[in-house]
Amino acid sequence: MSKQSFSRRKFLGTSLLTGAGLSLAPQFGFAKTIKPNPQTIRLGFIGVGRQAMGLLNRMMSIEGVDVLAAADVYEIKRRRFEQRVQKVYADQKKTAPPFNLYEDYQELLANPNIDAVVIATPDHWHAKIAIDACKAKKDIYLEKPLTFTVFEGQELVKAVRENAIVLAVGSMQRSAVNFQTAAHHVQKGRLGKIKQVLVHVGDNPHPKPFDLTPEAIPSGLNWEKWLGPIPEIPYHPNLNPPISLNPEENEKLWAAWRWFEETGGGLMTDWGAHMIDVAQWGLGMDRNGPVKVIPATEGKPLTYQYSDGIEMLITPFDEGRQGVKFMGEKGWIKVSRGNYDTSIPELALDKSSDNFSFNQHHVDFIESIRRRKDPIVPVEIGHSTCTVCTIGNIAKKLGRPLDWDPINQNFGKDYEANTHLHYTYQNNIDLT
Repeated sequence: MSKQSFSRRKFLGTSLLTGAGLSLAPQFGFAKTIKPNPQTIRLGFIGVGRQAMGLLNRMMSIEGVDVLAAADVYEIKRRRFEQRVQKVYADQKKTAPPFNLYEDYQELLANPNIDAVVIATPDHWHAKIAIDACKAKKDIYLEKPLTFTVFEGQELVKAVRENAIVLAVGSMQRSAVNFQTAAHHVQKGRLGKIKQVLVHVGDNPHPKPFDLTPEAIPSGLNWEKWLGPIPEIPYHPNLNPPISLNPEENEKLWAAWRWFEETGGGLMTDWGAHMIDVAQWGLGMDRNGPVKVIPATEGKPLTYQYSDGIEMLITPFDEGRQGVKFMGEKGWIKVSRGNYDTSIPELALDKSSDNFSFNQHHVDFIESIRRRKDPIVPVEIGHSTCTVCTIGNIAKKLGRPLDWDPINQNFGKDYEANTHLHYTYQNNIDLT
């Protein structure tokens, strides 16, 4: 199959999802379970901190998946990952294949035995590593949020399609029936015309200056490589939490790079990549987006306006958990991790635990590689979701409403706002 025909087939397959109201049953999985075929997929992991540990267990629970390599800038975390891989093979009573460890992810990408990579690095490395993986013809599972900047997302979309790569985004809520059901009913018009959507994600990132007290860089951590394209900041253990192998002691916290403007997008991108994703999905706008973003003011939360008049408000609601509440003329549906509720009895969902499971998300990635099709969350949707989160942060930073062009993906003639769509890479790193 040619690159052109593969990319077109992939695009058409997922366009039906939002353009025709959830036409693809496998994407929604209402009682449909994917049955893997035996073709072995050989994975390498890039970034093997706390998030990678869970991904490792999920990937290796899938029939026909081998993990052959890991790359990370922190030596002790590379060794921990190798030990975990060996333990999984031992627990499965399987012979472990040869395993390679790398400090430089480029060496992993050069390994001809690797079919696909799982990228679980800090967000500021996502785009560069994923684009390099595209060039190396490796399929990709990329943790959310897709990228650190809007421009990076645009470039990654190009790289995926030009190289005919399968890229799955780690927005696994799309593989849970409760979120699927909510989006399905909203798209089918069962709430009537949607008036407003409430989305609770959390705070924007902490502004500059960087406010962690510098500490000595631990042995085995290449801090310069950890920083990569971003301007130099001092090391602090909260940014890359230390671990111990003997005695075994894992990270005591989720790495705090998420919460600082220099290194992450705060809860807006961390949880927004899940909940704003579901909101846009239900509205059928996950390949499009809002036309205006209004920063929070006293008495009113951060607000996105869509061309059809619908408003999405970023605000806590009801029980205060992160989630989404669609409000229509006929009633409402609210959905969150492990929960689903509605004011319309006939739209209720069975409380079976299977309806709240994300297990099929990683199986979907592996099967997408085998079948050369788009996964449930392809790159364009990951980029659209990430963009909405990011422009919310930009509006907060600038402190004024911004008009947004979701097709051309810019702020029109607003030069100041457009300068925040990317930043100048450091350390002689080039995105493309």
